[in-house]
Amino acid sequence: MAGPGAAFRRLAALSGAGALGLATYGAHGAQFPDAYGKELFDKANKHHFFHSLALLGVPHCRKPLWAGLLLVSGTTLFCTSFYYQALSGDTSIQMLGPVGGSLLLLGWVTLAL
Repeated sequence: MAGPGAAFRRLAALSGAGALGLATYGAHGAQFPDAYGKELFDKANKHHFFHSLALLGVPHCRKPLWAGLLLVSGTTLFCTSFYYQALSGDTSIQMLGPVGGSLLLLGWVTLAL
């Protein structure tokens, strides 16, 4: 399964490993500023896992490069903004969440095309 989408399969595995590592950190080592921080971290981690799995489908779609780039950039922006806010309490990069979410939505649509 060579081609532009094959690299995204490896990236999916690395992203899934990163999500698992962060889940472990969130459950056992993280210090959250408040209960909302823990909830936000868990939400980011859930989306991180789901979109890591979605990357596995990228090599099988008609536009693998577009779908992969949209899913990777969307996951990065969306989850990073949530993880950061959850751990720090700082809302300064909060505006990246909706941008990342929009890219994720476009990535899913591109998978379907």
